[in-house]
Amino acid sequence: MNERIHHSRAKKVAVLMGGRSAERDISLQSGHAVLAALKSAGVNSIAIDLQADWASHIHNAAVDVAFIALHGTWGEDGCIQGLLETMDVPYTGSGVAASALCMNKVRTKQLLQHAGLTVPVDITINHDGPIRYPVFIKPVDEGSSVGLHQVNNVHDWQALQLDQTRQWMAEMPVKGVEVAVSVLNGTALMPVEVNPISGVYDFASKYTQGATEYFCPARLPAEMLRLCMQQAEHAVQITGCKGAPRVDMIVGDGGVPSLLEVNTIPGMTETSLLPKAAAAAGIDFQQLCLKILGSASLEHGALQ
Repeated sequence: MNERIHHSRAKKVAVLMGGRSAERDISLQSGHAVLAALKSAGVNSIAIDLQADWASHIHNAAVDVAFIALHGTWGEDGCIQGLLETMDVPYTGSGVAASALCMNKVRTKQLLQHAGLTVPVDITINHDGPIRYPVFIKPVDEGSSVGLHQVNNVHDWQALQLDQTRQWMAEMPVKGVEVAVSVLNGTALMPVEVNPISGVYDFASKYTQGATEYFCPARLPAEMLRLCMQQAEHAVQITGCKGAPRVDMIVGDGGVPSLLEVNTIPGMTETSLLPKAAAAAGIDFQQLCLKILGSASLEHGALQ
């Protein structure tokens, strides 16, 4: 059963933000931007900064629907989604299973590859480091390019101080045009090209004003734009994502998009890609928030 709640019927909306992940500050920016948009649209909405005892905070607020603006661990990995399911509070974005899947980059790549989509080549990491260079090193279960490192040689590897309590993966770099394709309620928006001045679209390039150039539509032939959109929709479909996920990919010289990951809760900040793509489709920020809110649902329906 899938119980959907439209924003016009939502008596009270909680914008869940903050959290305890490495992306807490970005989440607060996203959350406050969403809250302002909902309030300006006349939606009865409040902010809940989740830090401790999440269940009590949500229960005491007596809300009818949750707009999830949490990024990273506990927000995008199925944890908050599972909590809201047990509390019968419909929420925006992907459900428990899709959220958990897409937070794990290794499992996501395996599923995408099994479906016939192209993904970057995995590089084995042994006790001495990656078996070849250059590579990109990234945590298996984190978002927003947190922990992303470009490692060009063994000296770079030895200089890294990786958190050994986490799982790490290595990928062969893909040269080409990096694009992000947001998929709003199942339909792909125009691809946004990201061109970081530093050459690497890491955390700093994502969230520092002026550190990255953006082009929407991406500077690609029309047929390639269509292919990127089709593949993004396919990726979202096979991973079971809902709401407004974003599929990141690189279009190489051979004209084949290589899918990097699926972000289930993209940023909603001034530099974020989803609002840029929506704007290019004639959807302003307020409309975007209302469309996402309108898709809020419970995967399992109300408990008896």
